Amino acid sequence: MARYGTQFGPDLTFLGVERCDWQDPSTYADADVVILGAPFDGGTSHRPGTRFGPQFIRQSCYLPQDGSRPSLAMRVDGLRDLKVYDAGDVEMYSGDAERSVRDLQHAVHTVTSNGAIPLTLGGDHTIAWPDAAGVAQHLGQGRVSMIHFDAHADTGNITFGSLIGHGQPMRRLIESGALRGDRFLQIGLRGYWPEPDTLNWMAEQGMRSYEMSEIVARGLEECLTEAFAIATDECDGVFLSVDIDVCDPGHAPGTGTPEPGGLTARQLLDSVRRIAYELPVVGADVVEVSPPYDQADITSFLANRVVLETLTGIARRRRDLADGTRWDPRLPLLADRPDHRPASGD
Repeated sequence: MARYGTQFGPDLTFLGVERCDWQDPSTYADADVVILGAPFDGGTSHRPGTRFGPQFIRQSCYLPQDGSRPSLAMRVDGLRDLKVYDAGDVEMYSGDAERSVRDLQHAVHTVTSNGAIPLTLGGDHTIAWPDAAGVAQHLGQGRVSMIHFDAHADTGNITFGSLIGHGQPMRRLIESGALRGDRFLQIGLRGYWPEPDTLNWMAEQGMRSYEMSEIVARGLEECLTEAFAIATDECDGVFLSVDIDVCDPGHAPGTGTPEPGGLTARQLLDSVRRIAYELPVVGADVVEVSPPYDQADITSFLANRVVLETLTGIARRRRDLADGTRWDPRLPLLADRPDHRPASGD
């Protein structure tokens, strides 16, 4: 089948990286990461519009679409130090959730089984179920842990008479055996959902959920360090799932179910970079960007940077593992560059 491209809007790749066809592994044989679009919002329970998320995440940047983004923070270029391809959108019809999640899982599994890390641009959070399940299908049931940034637990059971929806993917992953409940780490929960029965189910699975009041009291860094130890115990890799509504709506207004009181953009970007650098990330998704509700593309720009920080962290991790070095974030920006100033008296 010919490459589908982007399902909505202009046919752009993420910041200008090379194209590939996920159905033809020869087109990404040397890939480290393959980006997939999942323009699906058929699981939305409140405000829709995330079907347009992949288009905006790909293009929201004030710099050229040239396939290069050298990071000031980590001194690597995640788009060039890694071999990154964009396979376009998986064709997903929001009116047929069952078909859409099946097709996305097939695409993610194909990419993973051919040696690349799948990074999926959502779409609503329904897509986390086929995303993580597709990775586990190749790496092994229960062998992948989850670090999940979200305002909401997404562990509901049946909504509007359906098992498929953006409030239920984490339950589906655990119930199916794809992921272990006791290797499921949630960061940033807050607000007034889920109800006690669902919280009881979560506790029975051994899930670890860091609500914002705990994060504020203990500090985000301490909570992340604890989560990392759990995520890497008896698992071969980590799946990173970022719902943009983990951030306060002041930092990410363009989302379907905004909940005040979340992380700042700075906290999210630092956390994602740290995860990608310190942990063996085997898959990722960035979801719930709803451009129709955005202001000045604030949310799309943030999601674009979440993707870049993920790629940057992976690139720096691979460089340091190869060189036997460890990145020091305290290093001044210009410390490792030659000083060309004339000597005193010259």
